[in-house]
Formats: sequence, structure tokens, C-alpha cells
Amino acid sequence: WTSGFYPGSMWLAYELTGDEALAKEARKYTDRLQDMQYYTGNHDLGFMMFCSYGQGIRLKPEPTDSLILIHSSESLCSRFRPEVGLIRSWDFGDWSYPVIIDNMMNLEILFEATSLSGDSTFYNMAVSHADMTLKNHFRMDGSSYHVVDYDMRTGKVRSRCTAQGYSDESAWARGQAWGIYGYTMCYRYTRQLKYLEQAEAAYEFVCTHPNLPEDLIPYWDFDAVNIPHELRDASVAAIMAAALYELSMYSNKAEYKETADKVMHSLSSSDYRSKIGENHNFLLMHSVGSYPHGSEIDVPLIYADYYFLEALKRKRDCDIEAKSKSVQK
Repeated sequence: WTSGFYPGSMWLAYELTGDEALAKEARKYTDRLQDMQYYTGNHDLGFMMFCSYGQGIRLKPEPTDSLILIHSSESLCSRFRPEVGLIRSWDFGDWSYPVIIDNMMNLEILFEATSLSGDSTFYNMAVSHADMTLKNHFRMDGSSYHVVDYDMRTGKVRSRCTAQGYSDESAWARGQAWGIYGYTMCYRYTRQLKYLEQAEAAYEFVCTHPNLPEDLIPYWDFDAVNIPHELRDASVAAIMAAALYELSMYSNKAEYKETADKVMHSLSSSDYRSKIGENHNFLLMHSVGSYPHGSEIDVPLIYADYYFLEALKRKRDCDIEAKSKSVQK
């Protein structure tokens, strides 16, 4: 599911630097994903194909890019059942029809597919998925479950759990970041106020949580039992910062950008930003994949780097816009 993040990182690095060698690298690794446009094995087509081809279309499009992205969206839509109103995430485990909060991130490719093709089917499926997730994934305090399992015939909720978190009722940190980012992105495409409000509610849960560290780099789960001796997750912070820069564009609340700036200051410090040539050449240190499964524990992760670069790009955009408004005044 992470195969799109390396070419996506190269596209973002090219955008930030103008270095054509990075664009060449981005195109080489983007094109290696071409066959994945027909993959239907899970919900991660957005991560794989939009982070790569989507960035390529935005920055240096090739003639076939749009069609590949549309085909990828069709493959993702094959996992949608009208009876449930959601895109199925996984085909393994004891679940009937599992849907994870991460899946919100894969809706962006569907919104873009409608823009590219004029076919509203993609848009409508994305909205249906966002609406059902909003209805069933979130607790009253704004936090999110990781997995909601549905009956594939009736669409009724069978169970809720947090597979990659400390416990089923805990707040797995990356899941909270996916929620902030996902609903901010949905607001961008739909301008439905309920999506903006959900993004804000998810942010409020995180920023007011007593277990959020002073440097704003969350522990891997907000309810992990050994806080403050638990591991941090830089990927959560990077995703959240990228989301908050965009959220700040839709709100008069200065705190969104201020929080994002503080997060980026922490991530750019020697505590999290690796030296050149170290850390297996990743940008960020100290991320956590799935702690309960003993997978990727306190390591660099490519999606942490991707969203860190995206946050840098969005920070630059926000700063340019703020400067422009100041000059106009």
C-alpha cells in the first residue's frame, strides 16, 4: 500500500526545489506502477496511484496519466457495495465487510476521477463513503475507531474495533490524523459544512488531549498504557500538519496554521529530522507502523516523509498567500 509514496515524495521534492533530476526520478517510479491501475485486492488504490500519478498530473502530466488514474478509480469502485454504501477495505480476517478510517484518504482519487472524466459515479461513491464513515466511525469526543465491520447484505454495523491501536476503545493516533486530513480533503471537493466540522472536531480531540506531548508529536496511541514512556509517531504529526495547513485555508482560526507550524518546527529538529546520509536516507526518524503486530516499531516510514514534504509545500503556499494578503492591505 505504500508503493505510491516514494514517487510522490520525488514529485513533491521536485516542486519544492525545481530540480529536474527529481522529476525524472518521480516519473520513472510513477510509471512502474502502471499495472496497478487494475488492482482490486484492497482499498489502497488512492495511496498507490493518486500519490504518484495524481502528483504527476498536477506537475508534469503525460498523455496517459489521466486515463490510468480513471482506471485506478474504477478498480477502487469495484470494492463498493450499494447495500453498505462504503468501499470495503480488507478481504482478510474474521470481519464481514471491514472499513478502516484510513480509507478516507483513498477518496481523493475518486473526486479527481470525476473532474477528469465528467462521470459523477466516482464523486457519488466518495460522498457515500464519507457520509457513512462520519455516521459510524466517530465517538462523541471526536475520536475515531480504526475498523468498523458491516453486514454486507444489510449494511448494519456488526462491530467496531481498533486493530492497530492499544485497545478497541483507544484512540490510535494515526487514525485520528487520517480523520482530520480525510474530512478536510472532502470539504475541499464538496464544500459540505459537515465535513469541515468533522475535521475540526477530530482536531479538537487531538489538540486538547492531555496526553499530547508539548512538542506536538503524538504517542502512537493516545491511550497507550505507559505514557510518557511510549513511542512517538512522526508519521502522525506529518499527516496532521499537512491537513492543518489546508484546514487553515478554510477557517479564520489562526490556531490551525500555528499548530501546524509548531509541529513542523518539531519535526525539523534533530529529535526527528535525520542527518543527510543517515537513517537509511529517510527524512524523518521515529515512526510506528503497527505496534500491536510488532511491525515497523520506531523506524523511518516513507509515508511520514511524503506527508512531511506535502506539509512543507502547503506551509510555503500558506505563507505566500498570507504575505500577498498583507501586501494588499
